[in-house]
Amino acid sequence: MPFYHRLGKIPRKRHVVFRQPNGALYQEELVGTQGFSGMSTLAYHLHAPTQIRAIESPYPIQPKIAIENNINPLKFEGFDVPAVDDYIDSRRVLFLNSDMSIGLAAPTATPEYFFKNADADEILFVHRGRGELQTMFGTVPFEPGDYLVIPRGTVYKPEFETVDNRLLFVESHGPVLTPRRYRNDFGQMLEHSPFCERDIKRPEILETFDERGDFEVRIKKRNTIFPFQYPYHPFDVVGWDGYHYPYAFNIHDFEPITGRIHLPPPIHQTFEGRNFVICSFVPRLYDYHPESIPAPYHHSNVDSDEILYYVDGNFMSRNDVRSGQLTLHPAGIPHGPHPGAIERSIGQKETQELAVMIDPFNPLMITEDALKLEVEDYYRVWYENH
Repeated sequence: MPFYHRLGKIPRKRHVVFRQPNGALYQEELVGTQGFSGMSTLAYHLHAPTQIRAIESPYPIQPKIAIENNINPLKFEGFDVPAVDDYIDSRRVLFLNSDMSIGLAAPTATPEYFFKNADADEILFVHRGRGELQTMFGTVPFEPGDYLVIPRGTVYKPEFETVDNRLLFVESHGPVLTPRRYRNDFGQMLEHSPFCERDIKRPEILETFDERGDFEVRIKKRNTIFPFQYPYHPFDVVGWDGYHYPYAFNIHDFEPITGRIHLPPPIHQTFEGRNFVICSFVPRLYDYHPESIPAPYHHSNVDSDEILYYVDGNFMSRNDVRSGQLTLHPAGIPHGPHPGAIERSIGQKETQELAVMIDPFNPLMITEDALKLEVEDYYRVWYENH
């Protein structure tokens, strides 16, 4: 996250004596990635975060791979992912490679435990649901349309106000960043960026919990959950500052870039990660050249797979797609508008579509959980005589 932020009480200098009212030292913790050269935050705890009461038996959550090498266009019914009370159990990985995992979740209750992903930065796209993302850095409220960006190593708990919660999640094994071309050398969003710092929802209230007891933190590492028991509440932070913290950005705050003729998908880019990008397709005016064709041209994904998650509205280049569905258009073969979509788009002035696109630059493997949601024979939709 390339924006400096601070909350609570911190000393004037780093790594100096900083005492509590009772005379004890606050416990300083540097939280960051990429060794000491990446984004980081200095946090100050009431108690040493290294204290562990017990470690329970770990259990695996390794996704089962069904297809390692895929070149078929595929379609999936995302809303068929079962609703499950438990947060971790609700998360179903559908696609993965060495850089990332992509999945869906339908948790129906707030977990009693805390969760930490030690392997990956997370992006949770909230399709349905409301609540608060509770973390040691403070609380971030969320609502439909929010991207929740959670840096790896963040202990958090999603506090759901609703039962019908639908999440699209991405686990990134590299940092999640805003697009480089929309930032200057100092990290500030540029004037031509489709969103800016004012659109970012950061933690604004820091509540410090000075509680002793049994606090379970389930830590994910290498597709295994390790249940740790801590003697103090993990949100015992009195202050922090830095660049490593969770935040939210709502897809409805993305300001679309338009032109006289059709512009390619990079204009919709919202995030970048290691070997992938995420784009937001939002309601917008169509191209305004008198002879423009608003529908995209056929194109070959030579270097990337393409995942489209349909959120709302009618996606103008597709036929028969509904909210909650996903399509996978793999690298190696061309894809483009469904039959009739090109002609249908001519003369149209605007679209109300809402969708999330994920383009990984290394091929995705497909899990058994994904195939349970597959819509058969999707590849035939382009064959006009089928």
